[in-house]
Amino acid sequence: MLRILRGFVLLAIVIFAGCSSSGSQQAPPPIELRGVWLTEEEFATNREQMAATLQFLADHHFNAVFPIVWNGGTTLYPSKVMEEWFGKASAWGVSERDPFAELIEEARKRGIAVIPTLGSSLGPLPPTDERIARMKPNWAARDRQGRMVVRDGVEWFNPIHPEVQEFVFALLSEVVKTYDVAGVQGGDRLFAEPIEGGYDSITTALYRETHAGNEPPLDANEIHWKYWRAVRINSAAERLYWRVKAFKARMVMMWAPLIYRDALNSYLHDWRSWVNENPYGEFYADFISPLVRLTDSNSYKLLLATQHRDSMKIRQKKRYLLPGIILQEGQSRAEEEQLLEAIRYNRASGYNGEIIFPFAMLKKNGGKLAAALRRTHYSRAAQLPFAVADAGTH
Repeated sequence: MLRILRGFVLLAIVIFAGCSSSGSQQAPPPIELRGVWLTEEEFATNREQMAATLQFLADHHFNAVFPIVWNGGTTLYPSKVMEEWFGKASAWGVSERDPFAELIEEARKRGIAVIPTLGSSLGPLPPTDERIARMKPNWAARDRQGRMVVRDGVEWFNPIHPEVQEFVFALLSEVVKTYDVAGVQGGDRLFAEPIEGGYDSITTALYRETHAGNEPPLDANEIHWKYWRAVRINSAAERLYWRVKAFKARMVMMWAPLIYRDALNSYLHDWRSWVNENPYGEFYADFISPLVRLTDSNSYKLLLATQHRDSMKIRQKKRYLLPGIILQEGQSRAEEEQLLEAIRYNRASGYNGEIIFPFAMLKKNGGKLAAALRRTHYSRAAQLPFAVADAGTH
């Protein structure tokens, strides 16, 4: 009898221990991208500042950074491509360091993915390298008067020019082959051209070839002329995508354009075509992060609603949209309640992540906005919504 009793006691202990163990298991981590764009001033100045920035982000459960590594005609790393094409290899404001390599090393220590951004309007631009315009004047985008296109203080390349495309391909190949990155992101200025461009000799010659010798319309906004140019930029974006995938299939190709209406009508970025499956089930952008300014919660929601796959009639069903939240525009700054409501809306709309800019706003006032995220939506560490390619594997 005593043995039987002991047996029941042992069985009860085993069952209780099993229940306690299963009850104590934590739910799996959320699958979300929690990213931040970093300008050259935020990661290239010195390594100590860089490490502090990454530690701050790790402490607040961010899991990805998007350093802007090509901007204003300058790389943020020593570039052999720049040396070969223009005789200049040194990184912006740096003579003997490789700040991008340092960033990757510091980020890896903290479990943060690094996805470099090429060609973005985010943050202050370093001085435009006049050597490019001087050595490659035929690369310039031209308006109908033959003048170089200058908008927002920037001299624009012609993205349809074959040499411009090859230069960008070379830069991108250099980044993905030299550095251990999770992916790459094209900014709102990569392979973009202000709508008033297109009147350079290369583009007009291509137009004449496909239009029985006729010249392009004088109205830069004419529908056929606009889409004709956009289709050629689409082709460049597609080639860029397959260059990345050929090197490492698991590497993600992302873009951060303007919201679609402005991207297409102002800069000929037809990014809807990049994520919309063609008849063969192919697309050539893994994720899109349209830049949405958070001036108030209602306008944010209204703008983002226009980017939803249903609004844009996107055929593919995978999750491809990860909003880019701009916290500051001029003197207008997002408040804590607005940021928390924006992210709540993102999750309710099925967007499992976002990228935030600028970092300085997260750290302002003792890190008030970052602390609010850490208390609420970012209370637990998150897993990235894509597989990070293993270093050195193709």
